[in-house]
Amino acid sequence: MTTTTEVLSIGHLIGRTMTGVDAFEEVRDPGRLDDVVARVAVGTAADVNKAVELAHNAFQSWKKVPPAQRAHLLLEAADILAGSADDLSPLLVREHGGVLWEAQTDFALGTGVLQHTASLIDDFFTPKQYDDAESFISIERVPRGVVAAVVPWNMPVVLTMMKLAPALATGNTIVLKPSPFAPAALTLALQRIARQLPEGVVNVVHGDADVGQALTSHPLVRKVGFTGGTATARRVMASAAGTIKNLTLELGGNDPAVVLDDVDIDGALDRMLKGVFTRTGQICFAVKRIYVPRNLYGAFADAFCERVDQYAVGHGLDENAGFGPLNNKTQFDSVTALIEETKNSAATTVQLGRKLDSARNGYYVLPHVVRDAEHSAPISNCEQFGPIIPLIAYDDEEQVVQWANDSEYGLASSVWTTDIDRGLTMARKIEAGSTFINTHAFESLDLRMPFGGVKQSGIGREFGTAGMSEYVEDHAIRVLK
Repeated sequence: MTTTTEVLSIGHLIGRTMTGVDAFEEVRDPGRLDDVVARVAVGTAADVNKAVELAHNAFQSWKKVPPAQRAHLLLEAADILAGSADDLSPLLVREHGGVLWEAQTDFALGTGVLQHTASLIDDFFTPKQYDDAESFISIERVPRGVVAAVVPWNMPVVLTMMKLAPALATGNTIVLKPSPFAPAALTLALQRIARQLPEGVVNVVHGDADVGQALTSHPLVRKVGFTGGTATARRVMASAAGTIKNLTLELGGNDPAVVLDDVDIDGALDRMLKGVFTRTGQICFAVKRIYVPRNLYGAFADAFCERVDQYAVGHGLDENAGFGPLNNKTQFDSVTALIEETKNSAATTVQLGRKLDSARNGYYVLPHVVRDAEHSAPISNCEQFGPIIPLIAYDDEEQVVQWANDSEYGLASSVWTTDIDRGLTMARKIEAGSTFINTHAFESLDLRMPFGGVKQSGIGREFGTAGMSEYVEDHAIRVLK
């Protein structure tokens, strides 16, 4: 494992120029708390206003750029992002605590979003027209204006591109606020992209909740794209309400994995475990609760625990680490408190795996499996966002459908079976934005599928033309003959 002692200075990106850093906050490696990774500017409402006004001025010309040219520029941005993965992925590891392949995947997925969006631009802007004896009608798509994007720390690159790509593709400009827990690699990547775009099209302002509030309430911002927790989303909605801004919210999840009684246990676990412990469980659409038929419960739980016990936890740049630390102290305290609460319940909480030598002085938590968990237990009804997973026995399919849907969340879900028709039937009964069959991880995503949640897991959709539609207005024009 190698690390660097260089401490980066990361300013705001207003236009193509990164500002100097006067007031700053330190970003520390969550796997080596003594290591300062970067000093990042602390923004103010004045910084937000400067960035938004520049983006608003840039919008006046950017919206006139032909769609084909915007597509070309997005493909150039994709090449820049892909070329940034080698030098910026290790930096991202040291900010957010993931292992190296997870950071590399973040860059790869972000690159794919840019490329796929670029491929859709020309057809997306073809007007829908009607011409008859009475009238001529043209329904045309026009950009909204300045987009405010607020992204979290767990997968910052792809989550940014899921907003930046459709925003820019449709002729909007953007002001982004990264998470204070993973701002450096993302800002450096965005600076490289901004250099090949007109001045003011892409901007970044750093800061905490007050900066986010100034951005999402700014009168020149017409669209807000937010990924994060449901509680924060309520504040974003309130902030945006003053000027009736359009919102896309991709929020938390308590994703169920429903195992059917014909499942191939070993085959299912090969894929399912990726959806539980990748990013140390800190993924919005990670598997959060697993329902198993009672007659298979013992065999499934034994096999599950045997697999989980093979995990080695260490620093993200340790090539032997299966997963790394939690990202920050608040998350660490929350997860460890949840584990202690569960240990004091009627269920059996099993600590598994081992810590590597690199797992020192950081927010490390070994994987925990909760056997004999109840559906009604707190561990089954929250978004753990950590390496702890409940296994819940059920008696029949009617019961498991009721339990799977018994949540304020509805982001993703999965069904595990050797009978695809049974899986499809079950999938159609689950209340979620996405349901995967025999998969539930990064590899489950397809850019042709709209991504987002129902209930309190969000508003709107991302990816593809569904995501692009969130960033335009329909302008209907009619000529009465």
